[in-house]
Amino acid sequence: MIGQKVNIWREGEYDYPAAYGFVPFVVSYIHEDEQIRPGMLVVPGGAYRYASPSEGHMVAELFYQKGYNVFVLAYTVNYLDSPLKTQPLKDISRAVRIIRKHSARCHINPEQIAVCGFSAGGHLCGSLCVHYEDIIDPAEDYTEISNRPDAALLCYPVITSGEYANRTSFEALLGEAPGEDELEYMSLEKQVTEDTPPCFLWQTAADTSVPVQNSYLFAEACRNAGVPYAHHVFSEGIHGLSIATQRWLNQDFGDIYTLEQIRMLCSAIRDGKTSYTEEKAEEIEAEFGLYGRKRQKWSPEEKEQIRKTLPEVEIWPDLAVSWLERQWERLRRRLQEEEKV
Repeated sequence: MIGQKVNIWREGEYDYPAAYGFVPFVVSYIHEDEQIRPGMLVVPGGAYRYASPSEGHMVAELFYQKGYNVFVLAYTVNYLDSPLKTQPLKDISRAVRIIRKHSARCHINPEQIAVCGFSAGGHLCGSLCVHYEDIIDPAEDYTEISNRPDAALLCYPVITSGEYANRTSFEALLGEAPGEDELEYMSLEKQVTEDTPPCFLWQTAADTSVPVQNSYLFAEACRNAGVPYAHHVFSEGIHGLSIATQRWLNQDFGDIYTLEQIRMLCSAIRDGKTSYTEEKAEEIEAEFGLYGRKRQKWSPEEKEQIRKTLPEVEIWPDLAVSWLERQWERLRRRLQEEEKV
């Protein structure tokens, strides 16, 4: 069951004003055997402006090959002008509930569901980890289903709204003039509690888009709260390395379904449903390579330099899977102890 698309909101449940017909969805990567496996929800980054195809399909394939049943989330983004507020958090919350509710059909252990987010997607996963209790589902059949992940992989995540913030992400999320309470709420290092799920973080020290201090702040918050965590900082590498392989460097991302909302925005512009001109649609389509291969964003010299950093970083999925196995074993022991009481 690879490539099945499931809308996460039913009719009447979703009303983001700049959706233009888009409804958030998940795409499945589920083994055909009946073995019960851990589940993973992959959440691409993109500064909350788009859902990056480099952090969707190829990531799901990798963790599928490592024995997980995987879903990729195409959540609500704000490319132009309508602040998202908590809509992406509602999206990921519903997606986790869907996976857990249908875990038997998907051959997933409902107590072994991890989220894996990149950059702004890491912020979204981290937001669910610290705010899951705040998100009440509008549908009665989901209100009793837990939306708490059992573990999280946070990959070069946006974390803080403070000194080291990635401002583009917070502007797309909260608008250009957010309130102090909103910034506090979405500054995740300030929201960690002892009930936050175990977290695995990785980033490069050379990241100039999301400063490495973001990961340090969250890791320190986990340590102070007694939350199990791992924190890996690689010495070199740009922001957005995804799985850090030659395939990623060649921009061979596979299916780019995560850009569906961007496609629908361009269609809305061309149909006169926005105040933007057709030239804007052409600009967006060129930026994302919607109707052709995405343009090369590095010079040959830059690409060669990036290639040299990959061997150090590409081990992160193996480190993550090993760490997750320890979390699943720790969880199994805890549940066994609870059954004896």
